[in-house]
Amino acid sequence: MADHKHGEMDIEVQQKTFDGFMKAVSWSAVIIICVLIFIALVNG
Repeated sequence: MADHKHGEMDIEVQQKTFDGFMKAVSWSAVIIICVLIFIALVNG
């Protein structure tokens, strides 16, 4: 079994995946807030 050395692994793919996930979560939150505001305004 190989010895693990901290900081040597290529994590570019994981970083791109995490960035995409965070972008999706951020946009989802913005859309949900906008929908809730719209619903509150329509129901007056």
